[in-house]
Amino acid sequence: MTVFFVRTAGERDLDKVRALLAETWHATYDTFYGVEKVKELTAKWHSIDALRARLQRKHSEFVVADTGSELAGMGYAAMSESLQKTVVLHQLYVLPRFQRRGVGRDMFAELETCFPDAECMLVEVEPQNLHALAFYQAHGFAEVAKTSSCGDEQSGIPAIILEKRLS
Repeated sequence: MTVFFVRTAGERDLDKVRALLAETWHATYDTFYGVEKVKELTAKWHSIDALRARLQRKHSEFVVADTGSELAGMGYAAMSESLQKTVVLHQLYVLPRFQRRGVGRDMFAELETCFPDAECMLVEVEPQNLHALAFYQAHGFAEVAKTSSCGDEQSGIPAIILEKRLS
């Protein structure tokens, strides 16, 4: 059994996070969007510069699940810039070989506690990603809306918007 610990990400993690995101995105989304579209989105959304910007953003938390020899997962959440007392879970990804071992659950639990002023958390999920939908529903999220452009206004990727009330 692999032991991992959740910690705040640092600059030294960005190459490994980028590789982790590329692997998990291809494993998850190639069948939905095709290899080329996933490469395009990964190059844009998961570049070192994009990850560094997240790492440096105020009112955010960027965590990794570290086994001591590799990263098993990553998560990123930030306070919404447009919605009051709302935190947005932008990313929560676990390498396929570490899935269903509590890695996502533990990173989510950490992120959930990082925003004491937040009253709710939002996440956008690809409608075909049934594993992610089941994960979030099991952690208290419910569907509140849909969008035709997940991630950014030009993506053209549909998503279900889920919300969880925070205490």
